[in-house]
Amino acid sequence: MDSLLLIVILIVICALVFDFINGFHDTANAIATSVSTKALKPRRAIMLAASMNFLGALTFTGVAQTITSGIADPFELENGTTVILAALIAAIAWNLITWYFGIPSSSSHAIIGGITGAVIVSAGFHAIQYGGFVAILKGLFISPVIAFGVGFVLYSIIKVIFKNRNLAKTNKRFRMVQVLTAAGQSYAHGTNDAQKSMGIITMALIVGGMHTSTAVPFWVQLSCATAMALGTSVGGWRIIKTVGGKIMKIRPVNGVAADLTGASVIFGATLFHLPVSTTHVISSAILGVGSSHRVRGVNWGVAKRMIVTWVITLPISATLGGVIFYILDIFL
Repeated sequence: MDSLLLIVILIVICALVFDFINGFHDTANAIATSVSTKALKPRRAIMLAASMNFLGALTFTGVAQTITSGIADPFELENGTTVILAALIAAIAWNLITWYFGIPSSSSHAIIGGITGAVIVSAGFHAIQYGGFVAILKGLFISPVIAFGVGFVLYSIIKVIFKNRNLAKTNKRFRMVQVLTAAGQSYAHGTNDAQKSMGIITMALIVGGMHTSTAVPFWVQLSCATAMALGTSVGGWRIIKTVGGKIMKIRPVNGVAADLTGASVIFGATLFHLPVSTTHVISSAILGVGSSHRVRGVNWGVAKRMIVTWVITLPISATLGGVIFYILDIFL
């Protein structure tokens, strides 16, 4: 079998592994609030998230096309297959490290950083498409700020509307609503996160001379949707514990506000074909809701640790991507 074909097959396998890991790593965020408030039992929440992620992943491909050509031109990329393989290995390694320690880091930052670092080591800084790269970075860094603000405002409005209602009855009703908001947030997650692996595989197919456009083949879309759904079904309990309980004590009314915020910001980014970190968005939404509810009720120590991880993920994954490319280039 041709060596180029073997490498492309390896990339497809690694991309699906990345998507699988992304499923239990990031999807935990989408259901964390509903599990912590007991609106859904863990197993049901995971099955709901898996099915809604699958549907979301089959709905859109705009973000995938941004990943395919936004950072580097796949039609001109030197050592393209090695670059992509190095990026995937770097992203998978960082995701597993942060999952092990229960830290909600960003799979989006990891894969984008991995690609960037590998491209720079392979072909130099001039190979980066700075227009697309800057647009991606803007989406990654602005979306958590928007989520924090929307969460703060939305919960402030909810407080005014329900201030004279019986607290126990209100939380009971919101607990039922939270099933719908968790489903919506999981669907939104699928529309954005699964597309990153779709973009990577499409990029590899172009570099390998097996595809001639940035349009995502349906088999790629279906494979990535399935891998993410399977990963979601495994669950990510370490991260559910952090997002669902360590940031703040979440009640159903808080959970609904956070879920609505996260779903709207993620889905909005999908419509603009921008990859965002669902981890950043959902965690920032919880922080915004928590600050509106009671600033002292937010565990800012955990929030600080999460923010530090968010900041360092991009440079660390870029460094890993560059180092791994250098090693692979010697042997491949």
